[in-house]
Amino acid sequence: MDVGLKLLFACVVVFIVNDSPAVCSGKAMEPLEMMVDEAENQCPSFGGSEGAYSDNREDDAWQMVQKKGNQFMVNDQPFYVNGFNTYWLMVFAADDSTRGKVSEVFQQASAVGLTVCRTWAFNDGQWRALQKSPSVYDEDVFKALDFVVSEAKKYKIRLILSLTNNWEAYGGKAQYVKWGKAAGLNLTSDDEFFSHPTLKSYYKAHVKTVLDRVNTFTNITYKEDPTIFAWELMNEPQCLLDPSGNTLQAWIEEMAVYVKSIDPKHLLEIGLEGFYGLSTPNRVQYNPNTYAQQVGTDFIRNHQVLGIDFASVHIYADSWISRSISDVHLQFTKSWMEAHIEDAEKYLCMPVLFSEFGVSANDPGYNSSYRDKLFSVVYKTILNSTKKGGGGGGSLLWQLFPEGTDYMDDGYAVVISKSPSTANIISLHSTRLAIFNSLCSWKCHWGCKKKHALDAFMYSGDLW
Repeated sequence: MDVGLKLLFACVVVFIVNDSPAVCSGKAMEPLEMMVDEAENQCPSFGGSEGAYSDNREDDAWQMVQKKGNQFMVNDQPFYVNGFNTYWLMVFAADDSTRGKVSEVFQQASAVGLTVCRTWAFNDGQWRALQKSPSVYDEDVFKALDFVVSEAKKYKIRLILSLTNNWEAYGGKAQYVKWGKAAGLNLTSDDEFFSHPTLKSYYKAHVKTVLDRVNTFTNITYKEDPTIFAWELMNEPQCLLDPSGNTLQAWIEEMAVYVKSIDPKHLLEIGLEGFYGLSTPNRVQYNPNTYAQQVGTDFIRNHQVLGIDFASVHIYADSWISRSISDVHLQFTKSWMEAHIEDAEKYLCMPVLFSEFGVSANDPGYNSSYRDKLFSVVYKTILNSTKKGGGGGGSLLWQLFPEGTDYMDDGYAVVISKSPSTANIISLHSTRLAIFNSLCSWKCHWGCKKKHALDAFMYSGDLW
């Protein structure tokens, strides 16, 4: 067979399969493993501004992401995620001299097939603050967030928008406590953010303001915009004031109901790191250290809250175990992921998104080949779940940077143009997930019997 035709046939026939969701779950998915292994070598890699597998269908296909059981869904078809974090997009968009970097990072992400970006929809009382004081906003910064959302849509990238921070960067709970003290409240701990009625009212007001925002670029209300993949209650919430977890649990319960009362359409997640707590003593063995049990979080209990749609987990062996990198970190990463995927399937019946992972270039012993190994472990673990229609919904690398933003680098930056080997690994994983997403969505247009087409692809002696 002519090489060009062989390439075309390999990329087309992989999609000539039954479009029933049953094909993408359980044992029915297993015969597809060999198809993907072959097809990924035949199909073109991502390139250009929208990638090889961008959705070129009508805009009416740009629908809300939903979840069904342990899978993300778009238009009733599976949506496995390969994505990234770039937290500072709003702040960069607020300055004309740096706004172009927002478009640049979206273009580069799209070129390697990344489909979801997690970023901040908050900046509390800081430089270029979105919220200058409780319920007082800088309209120029809000317009910058509008730009981020509208620009993401141009590149077919969906956004997870986090609503505040556990840490002091960009304000977070510490800033809410400062505002409370300025209003005369007697507060002694930043963790009172989770329990004091006034501070909770400040947070709720911010949530409502963001969700009800009408985008000045698109004229679409945020809570109606399919570009937004999900809301995140908080980046890495912890409540050391109450290690039992009851305080944080009550806050999650209250805020999940509140968010859903305003926006029942979008998915909602907490923003947890994934530490196991008191409710699951048989799972704490998977925690990276004993301190993880003292921060007031409880992975399974927290995610059983009404209104929470999917689980979030972070992966930082170099912060949690030791800074000096080693294969122990890779082994931890694999077991940490597999434990949470099992929990998502067995106890939670929801997808789990590994929403931050990476390794710092500042770690002793770091080199780019080790980063490639780490990324490969994460992606392979996701794919092993994906092949079985499992709960591993995807992953978001921390973090993607365009060139010329080195001064923002926390050590974890991935610059696509300077990291060809890592970029190839990212692109290959995007291709694999795109194949799986498409297996259940493309229909046979030639009146063929799909099983026969699949047999031809799998077993034809002269196909390759």
